[in-house]
Parts: sequence; structure tokens; C-alpha cells
Amino acid sequence: QSEHIKERIAKFGNKLYLELGGKLFDDHHASRVLPGFQPDSKLRMLSQLSDHAEIVIVISAPDIEKNKVRNDLGITYDEDVLRLRTEFTNRGFLVSSVVITHYNGQSSADAFRRRLERIGITTYCHYTIEGYPTNVALIDSEEGFGRNDYIETTRPLVVVPAPGPGSGKMATRLSQLYHHHQRGVRAGYA
Repeated sequence: QSEHIKERIAKFGNKLYLELGGKLFDDHHASRVLPGFQPDSKLRMLSQLSDHAEIVIVISAPDIEKNKVRNDLGITYDEDVLRLRTEFTNRGFLVSSVVITHYNGQSSADAFRRRLERIGITTYCHYTIEGYPTNVALIDSEEGFGRNDYIETTRPLVVVPAPGPGSGKMATRLSQLYHHHQRGVRAGYA
């Protein structure tokens, strides 16, 4: 799989946003239903690419606002962002930033952003786009993805995990592709 990922990176001009379904580690559901699958199989595969990869963690502002809790761990999503960052860093990955998605000025998201910045974590905001995902004319415009912060990345492989579903992982990757295209940079998604 690592070799196939390297081939895909080369196909897309040396910048690939990679989606991996489910959790990168702690995937106990997959290990229960797939014979031979270990809870950290995806992360072990990615570790072969750690020198080429960086992690951008995504969290939804409404999830911060609601104090949404991961049922499997009993911690809030914002605390899980910090846990994920520590876990990835301890395993040799560069965690370059955190993106707060669905941002519309929520005070709890602002407080979380200040907390991250105080401990040296770069943060970006992505905004709610009316009619997403069907209003393509708005989405693919300066008022849509163009309004989102451009995420500075330095490595050819970018993996975008989140504490849970609906966090904005897909929209974050697509927003980056929009921004790269606007800058004349080839990038891909797989």
C-alpha cells in the first residue's frame, strides 16, 4: 500500500491529500469485524511514509460548542484533538496544524483556537458554505472555498483525520485542492 501511495503522490505533482476510512489507530470496530486487522494497521502502514507525510487535524466548531463526546473514550472532541496530536507526534508524524471547520464566530471555537495557539499549534478556520455540498457554483468560488483559510503544508502527503464523523475532513481536502488550483499548483485527492 505504501508503494501505491507513493505512485499516487507522483501522479499528482508531489502533493496528495489522502483519505483513509475510519480511525487511523484505536480502530477496534474494524479489528472486531475484519480477521487479522489490528486497531493500528492503517497507522503502521502510514508510518512507512512518515518522512513524506504530515497530519492536519480537523474539528467542527459545532462539535466544540456542543461539547460533543467520543463515546468510546469518554472525552470531548476538543480534548481528543490534543490526544490525537500527541499520539501522532509520539509515533513520528509531523502534525502541522488544526483546522476548525463550520466556523461562524462561535465563542467556544474562538476559545479553543486561543488555547491551541498558546501551546504553539497553528490553527486555521473554514467556514460554513450555504448549500454545501450541492451548490457547486458557490462552493467553487471566492465566497465558498476561497473564503477558507489556506492551510500551509510542507510535505507531499497530507492526511486529514478528525475525532469523529461530520467534522469536515472531505471539505477540508477539497478546499485545499481549490486553493492549490488557484495558485497554479497541481495536487490530488485519493
